[in-house]
Amino acid sequence: MSQIPQSNAQLLHADQPHPLLEGFQVKMCSFIGSTKKVYVAGDGPAVIVLTEMPGISPQVIRFAKWVIDAGFTVYLPSLFGVDGAVPNAEDGAAILKRACVSAEFRAFASNESSPVTQWLRHLAKHAHQECGGIGVGAIGMCFTGNFALTMMLESAMLAPVLCQPSLPFDDPSAINMSDDELHAVAARLEKDDLSVLAYRFEGDRYCRAERFDAYSKTLGKRFVAKVLPDSAAHPHPPPFFEKIVACPHSVVTAHLIDELGQPTIAARDEILQFFISKLLPTTDATLPETAPVSSNHH
Repeated sequence: MSQIPQSNAQLLHADQPHPLLEGFQVKMCSFIGSTKKVYVAGDGPAVIVLTEMPGISPQVIRFAKWVIDAGFTVYLPSLFGVDGAVPNAEDGAAILKRACVSAEFRAFASNESSPVTQWLRHLAKHAHQECGGIGVGAIGMCFTGNFALTMMLESAMLAPVLCQPSLPFDDPSAINMSDDELHAVAARLEKDDLSVLAYRFEGDRYCRAERFDAYSKTLGKRFVAKVLPDSAAHPHPPPFFEKIVACPHSVVTAHLIDELGQPTIAARDEILQFFISKLLPTTDATLPETAPVSSNHH
């Protein structure tokens, strides 16, 4: 990979990452007057992994490592929470409350995009310049679930995945984007023959059927919705998800059951194959039919 221009990103040497993030470079990336920590690891085209609430948990890191293993460079921006930690229910709830009132996130704004998505679009362009290839992928989860779609306003973005997009919290049928941006993305998907993968659990209280219906109404066949039965969710997720979220929610992280044959593992493999097909189309790369589930990703 080529060096990131120092004006945009600087390596952090003094601030050592959490042990679970060993092997990631820690970079400070500055765009549009805002600087954020980004963890970078892997080789190949860039995929931006946007963490769910309440931060970059071990389960989010595990997913990021699966993306790396599939042949990509992962960019994992730190947007909230304590990187690498498994926050208890009380700490996780406090992080969520802070994010809900942050100016960067419009947690209760229907038909309005979160300002942080502008920064993320710059990150996507930057990652493409650094890693090369034909384009960039991104996956958003929960609080950031819709952000990967808004990032399609950046031409380098080719492969958006939405996992349980939960904003806005107060209107289950609304989308966390302005109408102009949503229609611009819809036009781009059609013009460039691209699609959006989206996942939710059937009984998710934060990402309900009404939201997927709203996406389908605007994006049509370009919106590929996957709904998993509640029985596919891990019955004993980490404390924040068990006590605060309190419903099947996180398809490829906290509620993923890390065993071959599980619907959540099938969803993981579909997402990885989607990135491969969109970002590595000139190769014969495919996932093994029985993709190994590495114990060192726990």
